[in-house]
Amino acid sequence: MKTITFPGEAAIPAIGQGTWYMGENVAQRRQEIAALQAGLELGLKVIDTAEMYAEGGAEEVVGEALRGRRNQAWLVSKVYPWNAGEVDAIEACERSLRRLQTDYLDLYLLHWRGNVPLEETLRAMESLQQQGKIRHWGVSNFDSADMLELWNEPGGKACLTNQVLYHLASRGIEYDLLPECQRRGMPIMAYCPLAQAGRLREALFENAHLQQIAQQKSISVAQLMLAWIIRMEGILAIPKASSEDHVRQNAAALSIHLSQEELTIIDGVFPAPQSKTALDIV
Repeated sequence: MKTITFPGEAAIPAIGQGTWYMGENVAQRRQEIAALQAGLELGLKVIDTAEMYAEGGAEEVVGEALRGRRNQAWLVSKVYPWNAGEVDAIEACERSLRRLQTDYLDLYLLHWRGNVPLEETLRAMESLQQQGKIRHWGVSNFDSADMLELWNEPGGKACLTNQVLYHLASRGIEYDLLPECQRRGMPIMAYCPLAQAGRLREALFENAHLQQIAQQKSISVAQLMLAWIIRMEGILAIPKASSEDHVRQNAAALSIHLSQEELTIIDGVFPAPQSKTALDIV
């Protein structure tokens, strides 16, 4: 089973559970809770959420799912950029903790960069750590220049991770951002590893080359795409799964090995970037 190790942490499975769009439909709440709990039973420890998702609704779903089993999860949430000030971030974190029914987060991320100076956000993160409300902090949707600026800030090198969009049809981070993070020993969290719903996602799932490889390996195209995401060290995929069956398929992808021949075929269809591109964000 493929694992990932964050600095100072024990190894955890390289596929976690995303929660974007959870908490938006009351009728689906029980199914979403069951899916998250099934994922925990399968060892998918990382649960990623945010105050943005359903304006706190996803955090409430996660809180219910974690009742009596908080110690099974490695819990991640994110703060809005306009709540990332020295005082506002502490208040936002406390609101998230109440919704999540816990007294600490394993990881707290700045969701994307806004107008609050990085130095102020860093002070807030350090304060939250000192208060025991978060164990680690990181960022999301930071491009290479943003990361360099962050690392040059006092305390900036304590950033645990950068959560970015990464899937077969969005490989821009491989040109400079991913190699630099790997050089510094900083893992990447890949959101939307199966692409966001829409034409692009449909095109990926209908691609004849991917379908052929998946069929030959007796796996689904989704499992193939997840196995591709975690093929390298230091990458954690966080697909959303709102059904127990979907969670089981995601967990099974941890044990899928792709041969060099299969990777070469995939690279031919979805080539790695040859120049710098702006960071994709959804």
